[in-house]
Amino acid sequence: MAEVRATAAAPAAKTKPAPTSAVKKAQLEDRVHVWPFLVRNEFICTLIVMVLFTVWSIVINAPLEEPANPANTPNPSKAPWYFLGLQEMLVYFDPWMAGVVLPSLVIVGLMLIPYVDINPKGSGYYTFRERPFAITTFLFGFLILWVTLILLGVFFRGPGWNLFWPWDRWDPHKVVALTNVDLASLDIGGTGLPFKWLGNPKIFGVELIGLTLSVLYLGVLPVVYYLWKKPTSPTLQTLGPVRYAIVVQLFLIMMSLPLKMFLRIAFNIKYVWITPWFNI
Repeated sequence: MAEVRATAAAPAAKTKPAPTSAVKKAQLEDRVHVWPFLVRNEFICTLIVMVLFTVWSIVINAPLEEPANPANTPNPSKAPWYFLGLQEMLVYFDPWMAGVVLPSLVIVGLMLIPYVDINPKGSGYYTFRERPFAITTFLFGFLILWVTLILLGVFFRGPGWNLFWPWDRWDPHKVVALTNVDLASLDIGGTGLPFKWLGNPKIFGVELIGLTLSVLYLGVLPVVYYLWKKPTSPTLQTLGPVRYAIVVQLFLIMMSLPLKMFLRIAFNIKYVWITPWFNI
């Protein structure tokens, strides 16, 4: 009898109530089917793009010319439009950097996104509120650092790879007097600033000024920011030092392209750091 009373006195196990028809209906109404809603919009966008490209191919003056002559190099000699971004980067970096290192880092960075992403939200959808850094970085890299360089190479580069406005006549004899200097030899206003007064010190042929600036940019700055922000930043705490190092290095290398472009256009700086083996 004691066992019977104990069993009877035990509380009944709680069971999860089955979802009602109203709950199921609300869950279904919160979803949108791929067909016809998404497929219809994509099909309309495809038709619009095809019409634009068809009209553009008819209007633009791009005749089929004679076969390439190895004895005659055209001026300007342009790569296909989808490679003009890389060709434009050759103005600001050495070929090994613009043609090998930076494109390889783009591929590696895209491959690493799933492994450094710590945001559990946004699986299958993307909103700026939940992923401001990721979306802003992607749009900047794609629209500014890729599409803009392609447009610059297509419409603004002429003979001698000089800059022309789209309405200017391409003058093959145009001469632009530019005196490119290295950062360590930059002399602003004849004052010796910012670094020429140091005399460009070297060790084993490596410029110490460029080495110092590169270490500060890629090494010291990320570490100082991480130690400063980590105690108050849940994102950095969750990210951890390894993933943070990967993300910040890829981000800083990406930002080195517009930084180098600014230095070249504003101050005619060719190289920031010169070594016997490579130049940056």
